[in-house]
Amino acid sequence: MIYLSYAIVASIVVFLSIKAAKYVDLLDKITSLSGAFIGGILLSTVTSLPELLTSISATVWLDNPGLSLGNILGSNLFNLAILSALILFGINSFKKSKISKSHFMITIFLCLIYIVIVLNMFNILNFEVLTINFTSLLILILYGFGLKEMVNDNSDNKSIEVNEVAASIDLTLKQIIIRFIFTSVGLVVFSVLITYITDIISTRLNLGTGFAGALFLGIATSLPEVTSCISLAKIGNFNIAVGNILGSNIFNFLVLFIADVIYMKGNIYLFNDPKTVNLLICGAIGTPLMLFLLKGKKNFTHIISSIGIITCYLLFLIL
Repeated sequence: MIYLSYAIVASIVVFLSIKAAKYVDLLDKITSLSGAFIGGILLSTVTSLPELLTSISATVWLDNPGLSLGNILGSNLFNLAILSALILFGINSFKKSKISKSHFMITIFLCLIYIVIVLNMFNILNFEVLTINFTSLLILILYGFGLKEMVNDNSDNKSIEVNEVAASIDLTLKQIIIRFIFTSVGLVVFSVLITYITDIISTRLNLGTGFAGALFLGIATSLPEVTSCISLAKIGNFNIAVGNILGSNIFNFLVLFIADVIYMKGNIYLFNDPKTVNLLICGAIGTPLMLFLLKGKKNFTHIISSIGIITCYLLFLIL
């Protein structure tokens, strides 16, 4: 029965994610808002709320901070692998897309966050400032820089007049916004529900907290990002798709800061599960490859970088 519930709720999440991607694509076409803002902030915040609520539940209610860290690291690596696969199979469409400059900067900030967490693992940055881990404070600062980049990014330079495009769309801007809001609320509700169902499944399968968080909860909470990203890639809007994944990943790291502030019983950066360590290492290798993927101009660079990121995720599953 629990597996049937998972299938039903997952189907609803997929449906709502496709709808959310559709409305975001319409907003991108009929407003002057940049792709960095729409994908990196608007859509990514909605699709990342399950990670936030799940991590808070793991740390505060379940008193299991290890599950929170595994969830975030697993979700981020899975997101990168899916984006890389989409780019690999839609490489011609990706090359034609104009990728916002802030997406490259966000990837740099993500690399820096991985470095910070690795240093924490080696106890170099593993100390507290006013009950908050110094690593969490650095993550907050880097997220702030990333947010500023996305808000100020106007590199799209949309050449088609907004009114001209709006005339070819049946829905008004108000209708699109209202539908996007209702879809987002439903998406968050069912995404949170699916994380609780996967937590029950992982408990029944008696898996370690780091592994459960990475494989089951990580994939479950990434379902909105992945589905919306696939939908956007199908219609050729890789700029919003990339922004959604990278924006979600950096927001996910902000979740660690929030969980650290709320959790008062100890350290949330626990690396006693080997799978969590593997996740961190694979993510720290895969994220810099995304830099080459976004900046590369040749198919060879795109292909090698994509395969490298996907390999990182597969290595985590094998090791």
